[in-house]
Parts: sequence; structure tokens; C-alpha cells
Amino acid sequence: MSNEDPLVVFTPSGKRGHFPKGTPVLTAARQLGVDLDSVCGGRGICSKCQITPGYGEFAKLGVTVGDDALSEWNKVEARYDEKRGLKKGRRLGCQAKVMGDVVIDVPAESQVHKQVVRKRAEARDITMNPSVRMYYVEVQEPDMHEPSGDLERLAKALLEQWQIEDVTADLHILTGLQPILRKGGWKVTVAVHKGTDDHAPQIMHVWPGYYEGKIYGLAVDLGSTTIAAHLCDLSDGQVVASSGIMNPQIRFGEDLMSRVSYSMMNKGGAAEMTRAVREGMNALFDQIAEEAEIDKTLIMDAVFVCNPVMHHLFLGIDPFELGQAPFALGTSSSLNLRAAELDLDIHPSARVYILPCIAGHVGADAAAVALSEAPDKSDDLALVVDVGTNAEILLGNKEKVLACSSPTGPAFEGAQISSGQRAAPGAIERVEIDPVTKVARFKVIGSDLWSDDDGFGEATATTGITGICGSGIIEMVAEMRIHGIVDGPGLIGAPEQTGTDKCFLDGRTYSYMVWDGSAEGGPVITVTNRDIREIQMAKAALYSGARLLMDKFGVDHVDRVVLAGAFGAHISPKHAMVLGMIPDAPLDKVTSAGNAAGTGARIALLNTEARSEIEATVHEIHKIETAIEPRFQEHFVNASNIPNSVEPFPILRSIVTLPDVNFNTGGGGDGGAGGEGGGRRRRRRG
Repeated sequence: MSNEDPLVVFTPSGKRGHFPKGTPVLTAARQLGVDLDSVCGGRGICSKCQITPGYGEFAKLGVTVGDDALSEWNKVEARYDEKRGLKKGRRLGCQAKVMGDVVIDVPAESQVHKQVVRKRAEARDITMNPSVRMYYVEVQEPDMHEPSGDLERLAKALLEQWQIEDVTADLHILTGLQPILRKGGWKVTVAVHKGTDDHAPQIMHVWPGYYEGKIYGLAVDLGSTTIAAHLCDLSDGQVVASSGIMNPQIRFGEDLMSRVSYSMMNKGGAAEMTRAVREGMNALFDQIAEEAEIDKTLIMDAVFVCNPVMHHLFLGIDPFELGQAPFALGTSSSLNLRAAELDLDIHPSARVYILPCIAGHVGADAAAVALSEAPDKSDDLALVVDVGTNAEILLGNKEKVLACSSPTGPAFEGAQISSGQRAAPGAIERVEIDPVTKVARFKVIGSDLWSDDDGFGEATATTGITGICGSGIIEMVAEMRIHGIVDGPGLIGAPEQTGTDKCFLDGRTYSYMVWDGSAEGGPVITVTNRDIREIQMAKAALYSGARLLMDKFGVDHVDRVVLAGAFGAHISPKHAMVLGMIPDAPLDKVTSAGNAAGTGARIALLNTEARSEIEATVHEIHKIETAIEPRFQEHFVNASNIPNSVEPFPILRSIVTLPDVNFNTGGGGDGGAGGEGGGRRRRRRG
């Protein structure tokens, strides 16, 4: 190549070079490292290498392109256009040859590393670089003079046509290979797993001829309460289907430590829980494949994120050591496994990647959140809280990242709440209490109407009003605090103290009536003092973890708060702060990241380089163990108050005026869960 040769400029990459006349555009792209896809290896079959040439003067690029800059259409392009159609102005990069200076645009759909925009507030591109890709090859037919096996000649074709070295195959590939090669006339499409440092590239599947279908991967967030999965197209990264189920292990205990206890107290208990979660996983995969209307055997790759106890139980490791100090993990490294080793019923050669754990009770789910939200790349100080049965908390910026876990329990997910339930149609998810009448109005999942709007009854006739989900109970308790129905230490007042007969005596304490559906045969939905205590315990654990990390960082405030978790998107920042779940911060600096752990899993599924990135990042995250930190208990006691008995929350108090009430008159009742802070306050007030 010399400067006398035509200049080729590729956009949007900006890469350029001189090439001899007659060079195929695909060849020029490959030599310059331009991101131009091709499955068929330049044979004009797959159409992945479509390009759009630009003609005329490109002053910014210093190029003038004549009408004859590329070779004329050939028979292959004409045949393809006739059969399938090419967009106006498009050419096939493997067929069009460089004849003069030219500017070539590579459209998004022709790029190997396609950009997939996440549809959420903090939208970020995911660069496509999956572990499994498809390759079209032409295999040399058997020859008596050059004896070799069909598998060896297929491997040779992959090496010569795609530079894939040392490829291996499972027995099930070998048993079906010969008829497939002959059916395809020695032309086949091969799905290949690119391999890892420990494993050679692996033939996953072989189709006769050119396969125009799809292959898929799963991004799975294995939580204590729910298992959520996203089915992704491995060619373009699109989420084809999403689904979730309750974790069947719930029957062994709602929180993590109760499951650890179950394994300790019951011989074979850990194996029983392993079997349950794997069976649940396969049920979920059946469900998601049916929803997407695909064959489950087309799922060839999967990425899992989970907390350490779920991690161990999924792998079949007894979590006994996680139940006692120093909370030793069986392994903290990432894992590359075969799906069959985990009894997962997808493609017989499917691979599974499990993200690394950070430490004893900060798992692969926290690593996935770190990958998704990248606090280590933040200029300002970000607090990322993954709200769940076991909350993972990250605090950091470019300087350093700290992490801890906090045992919030399942209250935020509607469990252990008298009228609580999972988020489902009919569940109360939004609440407002009238400041004068003290009557609650609400919205339920499945309807956009408030309960006092015309037509609400008809709109909810099919679902009914069934209970309160996590976001609803957060708003409910916060609204009760704002309007003087519950006091700082967490006690619901009597009707004469609160000014509403919606408060009624319920045993030794008072409860608040939200909805009485008994006349229509529906449920009576109330908030009891025990419910308030459950929420106080959960939010105090969450806040204390965050506050402990702030202590370790040497700060009293954070610049922004990111709420992650399955229902993080539904939590009202104002109500979360009134409750004292999160540190004081401007409300516009409290944002939702949705299911960030699931998003991190999806990034790792679609881009293998992200796996290496998070493996390196995890080593830099400093883990704080809340169980051995004396100040955690101090923060917990203070945070049991609503919002807090010590922290002033100046930003919150500039927005919301919280009544200075105390309903403990020294008579009956149990005083809520105010702890020492609440107790001292009550004594001072006499």
C-alpha cells in the first residue's frame, strides 16, 4: 500500500488507510480494525457487513468521493437485493471493492460491538462482546488421500477462516456432526464459546448451511426472596423476555441467617436448599423460554449474581462458615462453569459465569451493582444502596470505594407486615394522608387512579385491594409520621392524640385503619404497631450501614444517593428520607437505578471484557464488616427513631415539617422501637 493508493475513511470510527484498487471494503475494515460484522466470512450470504458509501466532498475529512469510488454492483449483491432487499444506498462490504478515495459509514446494525441503550434514567451503552458467537464456515470434504476426521476438518476451517485456534467439542456435538455436515453440503454455521484463560474455545452447536436464527443468553439475579432473569439476544443484546419467581428457598426461612441456621440444624439441609433453588431456576427458565417462544436449547450462556449465602447454596456449598465469624467464603473468585454441573436444563454445552464476591456478606450481587453503577468512576461521592432482604451498600468515588452489607430483613418487600404482600396487581403502592381528616388515599398496582377518584372501584374490580407492597408500606409509615399519626419513637397514637378515629385500640397498642373492604368481602388493611417496629428495624439497619461507611470515609454527608433493587424505582425519595432509610441529601440527588444487580449481570453477559473489569474492581473495594463495628449498634439505636434521634436531617426539615409529638404517656403500650435515643427523649419530656 502506498499513498498513491485510494484513501478509505471509515465512519463513525474515523479510522483511515490507503489500499490498492480492488481491495474489498471488508478486507480494508479488518486490516484497520474497524468494527464491521461478518458471519459468512465474506461470501455474500449473511449480509451482516452492509455499509453505506458517501459520495461528494467531505471537507472535514479532506476527501472528495467520486461516483466510481467503489466497484459496480455484482451478481451476489443483485441476488441478495432481489431476495431480501438492501436499503437504498447500501452495499455489501465483502462484495464492494475500493476503486478510488471513499468514505464508508458502518451503520449500527453492521457493527459487531453494537450499542445497546439501557432504558433508564442513567442510560449507558453496553458494548456487545458476548462469549458465544456464530460463524459460517465451508469445510473441506473428506479425502482418501488426506485422512482426517470431520471434527478435525471443521476445526481447521474455523482456524483458517476465522483464526479460532484449538477449538474443542463435547461428545454430543461429535455424535451429531457427520449428518449435519453432509446435510449442509459441507457448509455449516457454528456457535463457538470463545473460551477463557482456563478453557479452550468450545463448539457449542452446529447447524447445516447458513443459520439465520438467534442464540440467547440469560442474566440472572438470584435474590433471597426473588429470582429475576433477563433473556438476551446474543447478536444485538436486546432483552427478549424478562421474568421472575419467588425463591423456593423461602420455605426454609425468609432471611439469609435463618437459611444458614436451617443447614446447621438439619442434616442434609444445605443440599435440600440447593436442590430447591435449582429446580426453581429451571422452572423460571421454562417460563421465560415459553414467554419468548424459543427453544430452551438455544440458551447457550448465562451470568449469575447473588449474595454469598445464595451463591454457596446455588453452588452446593454448605453456608455453615458464613454463619459465624470470620464469615469465610468457600471461594470469592469468579467462576466459569458448565450449566450441566449446576443441573440447569438449557443447552447441553451452555456455560455459566458467576461474578466474584467482595467478602463474607457482600456478594456477587454487590459486584454487579458496582459494575452497573460504577461508583469507582464517579467524580462526586455516591452512596449506592441495593435495597433487599440483605442490603448491599457501596460508598465511593474515584478515590476509593467502601462496601458493606446490612441485614434489613424482608419487611421492605412486604413480608412480616400484617397486611404486607409482594408487588402484584391490587397491592397498595402509593399513599397520601389528608392533613385535616387524617384519612389515607392510595393507588394500587394495576390502576392509575387514586382511591378517592371517580371510577376507582370499577378500575380495581378485577384485582381488588389486596394488601400493601414494599413501596406502599414505606410511604404509609412516612405519611403517618408527617401527619402526626405515629411519633418519632414509633408509637401510633390514640384517636384523641392523633385527631382521627382511623386510629383504634388493637390489643395493648393502637393500629391505623387504611382500608376496610369487609362490606364487599375484601380484606381489612391496617398498619399495626408491630408493622411500624418491623419497618423501624429494617430502615435502621439500612441507615446504620450507610452511616458506618460515611464514618470510615470521614464524611458527614454524601453528594448523591442511588437506590437500587427490584423496587428501588418505586421508592419515593422524600418518604425514604422521612423514614430515615437514607442519609440527608437534596431530593433531586436521590435517584433510582432499578434492578442494578440484574443490569450488572446483563452487562457481564453481553460483554466479556466487563467480566475482567469487575474482577479487577472487586480487589480494590474495601469491605467493612458491620458485625464487628461498635459504632454500627450506636447508629442502629439512633436510626430506630423516625427519622433519627440524633442526626438533624437539615435538608429534609427544610422541605417537611415533622410534628414534635410523643404518644408514650407512661401507661400501657410498648413505646415502639425507639431504643435508648427514644427512651431518653421520653424521660426528658416527662
